[in-house]
Amino acid sequence: MKFFRPALIVAIMLLTGCARSGSEASSDTQWWNPLAKISWSSLSPLNWFGTSLAVSEQGVGDINGTTPMDKAAIDRGLNGDYTLRQGMRSNNGEVIAFWQALDDGKIKLVVLGKGTVNRIEVMDANIPDSDGTHVGDKFSRYYTRAFGHCQKAQGFDHQSIECKRSASSHLSYIYSGTWSGPESLLPPDDILTSWTISKIVWQR
Repeated sequence: MKFFRPALIVAIMLLTGCARSGSEASSDTQWWNPLAKISWSSLSPLNWFGTSLAVSEQGVGDINGTTPMDKAAIDRGLNGDYTLRQGMRSNNGEVIAFWQALDDGKIKLVVLGKGTVNRIEVMDANIPDSDGTHVGDKFSRYYTRAFGHCQKAQGFDHQSIECKRSASSHLSYIYSGTWSGPESLLPPDDILTSWTISKIVWQR
């Protein structure tokens, strides 16, 4: 019994000391904790693709129909994420100015207009639209048939088809794939099933 009482006191003192040390360690951990420096918002699914840009009814990023066809304005609207290159091209007999947005030497967006932005073509798979659709998504994700939704694309995309996004006034998808039939006709629906989006288009 005499041995038990001192042993009990020692045990209580040790436990008290450990509890205090743990508390102090916890306090120290909060001071230097490296996790405190992590930007938790950067782990949001909205940022998994490395860019905050998105396609909406209003435009792409901060670019819309009121944005001037000016390098500084385009660069700001795209968060400075790309290298810009200017050019001109003909569209239905009219010369249209454009800016190409490049990343690692590859064209990711084309911004077209006369004075202000009129059309934006998105080829960057890291830029979704408001429905979460990306370049590379299959035709079958949204459509079971082309009739009533799609038509032959124009210009450089004449071998592709363009389909209006449902309930949208400004967005459409350019689908591309392989088909050996006449270029003047839409491919059959069973062929289109495997075609994928090559561009998301915003049109003023």
